[in-house]
Amino acid sequence: MQGIFLLLGGNIGDRIAYLQKAQKLIVSNAGTIKNSSAIYETAPWGLSEQPDFLNQTLEIESELSASDLLQKLLAIEVSLGRERHHQWNARTIDIDILLLGNQVIQEENLTIPHPRLHLRKFCLIPLTEIAPQIIHPVFNQTITQLLNTCEDPLEVRKYNNKINS
Repeated sequence: MQGIFLLLGGNIGDRIAYLQKAQKLIVSNAGTIKNSSAIYETAPWGLSEQPDFLNQTLEIESELSASDLLQKLLAIEVSLGRERHHQWNARTIDIDILLLGNQVIQEENLTIPHPRLHLRKFCLIPLTEIAPQIIHPVFNQTITQLLNTCEDPLEVRKYNNKINS
């Protein structure tokens, strides 16, 4: 399946190394990386008393179903030291499925498109970099249009060049 967009992020440990390791594990376990954004740094969203996050958007191609893809990504997070204690806690790595083609999925443990994609500049800015004209299947607007109307006040700064997987 094409048009799968993931958001990688983390804010503890060697943040760049965790992004690189996550990319390698995605390639070996979940799909082929077709495109990647630059890396962006952002203050934490939701729980401000923690280090800044690095985020990057990937476009992948995968033959996995949505639920199988989610399970592979959760396993990658665990293998890289992700611990889930509280929502918005500091983490080594977080891998979110932002979009899965034009699918709309509402299951107990999986919602696609990501339910807060349109509210977060740290999702929209890197996604706009690699897929500005993709249409959000719920709001029927391009990612660029969603970014232009996003009210998220957090600054999103380009961190450095792309990393190679």
